[in-house]
Amino acid sequence: MRTSPSPDDPHEIVYFRRHKSDDSAELCPARDFLGACPTGVRAKFRAVLVAVATAPPKRFAGGGYWEAMKGDMAGWFEVRVDGPRRHHYRLFCLLDYEAKGRDKPLLVVVTGLDKPFRTEFSAGDYAAVRALGDEYRNRNPRSIA
Repeated sequence: MRTSPSPDDPHEIVYFRRHKSDDSAELCPARDFLGACPTGVRAKFRAVLVAVATAPPKRFAGGGYWEAMKGDMAGWFEVRVDGPRRHHYRLFCLLDYEAKGRDKPLLVVVTGLDKPFRTEFSAGDYAAVRALGDEYRNRNPRSIA
């Protein structure tokens, strides 16, 4: 008898919401990021997230859209979408199998970043993403929208 969500199950898509004690505005970084993306980019992101969540993630054939990250970002996943003028947009996600009170595993959309063509994110950019992930993991029940 299984007592917790399995990586083999379809995942529920949720968005990390900052907790009041960490951010009085309780911002939702990924939703704010998506709201600033071009309409076509936003639509592609949503389509990829739904496809990954229902596959489920470990069975999704990424096609370059869903990638496991390496190095300091091991344990993170990146949704990659290119926009107008080959501008790159990225959503940073975690998979959560330990969220209290959830019947399904979670595909957590934490935050997003964008960059011009042929540029890289800085170590500081990645550190900021990881800090939000740490903030997410430090609370259970999770702070989600």
